[in-house]
Amino acid sequence: MARSTFQRAKVKDTPQDPDQELRATLRAYSTAHPCHGFRRAHAYLVHDVGMEINLKKVQRLWREEGLTRKTPRRQVRRGKTTMPVVKANEPNHVWSIDFQYDVTRDGRPIKIASMVDEFTRESLLDIVERSIDADQLAKALTTVFAARGVPRVLRMDNGPEFISKRLQRLCGKRIGMAYIPPGTPWNNGYVESFNNHRRRECLRRHDFANLIEARHTITEFHRDYNLHHRHSSLGYLTPVEYAEQWKTTHTL
Repeated sequence: MARSTFQRAKVKDTPQDPDQELRATLRAYSTAHPCHGFRRAHAYLVHDVGMEINLKKVQRLWREEGLTRKTPRRQVRRGKTTMPVVKANEPNHVWSIDFQYDVTRDGRPIKIASMVDEFTRESLLDIVERSIDADQLAKALTTVFAARGVPRVLRMDNGPEFISKRLQRLCGKRIGMAYIPPGTPWNNGYVESFNNHRRRECLRRHDFANLIEARHTITEFHRDYNLHHRHSSLGYLTPVEYAEQWKTTHTL
């Protein structure tokens, strides 16, 4: 190799760099838009500046200027399961809980809390609000516990309300917390099935004018579901009938 070839400086490091102005433009664009990548920068040059430039050249200059950044990946938060997967074999053994959403006529959201006894299929929770945080959920669960008793297991997904410290304090050591893996709603099938029934038989059939109307209609659906909805898996008994039958046949 000739000595002159080995010692020659790179064009980009000399005043004769033909892309010097373009490099400055890319640096300025990256400073103004720190979350954008070279593709957005190329679109800016083509559509806003009016340049005719190849995407690969923009990518090369973007990399040489050290403008490439790693996009931080959002970490999936997971609740800490306190017991293995279980199947309900009696009332108040496993309750599954979830949220469902709808809107009123003005486009404002409605958040509905769902909770079912996996053994009797009874609907146990009746919360319809614009939003439901962990404190509201814990208060509602406390009311249900006082009226019906405490389950041995709560099955749920990894929503922020469910993995909250407030709910963990409520459950403590007396209630097992079973979190399904992220992105696997079929592992919470009982409450998902209930939500599907409510979506088809209630939410899609009503156009709620306001939150009060939504509360009344959804509460009536829950009551009708417990008293009149006959499940093939329960021998075509309603949830209330099945629960009463179980109490009768299992009374000591």
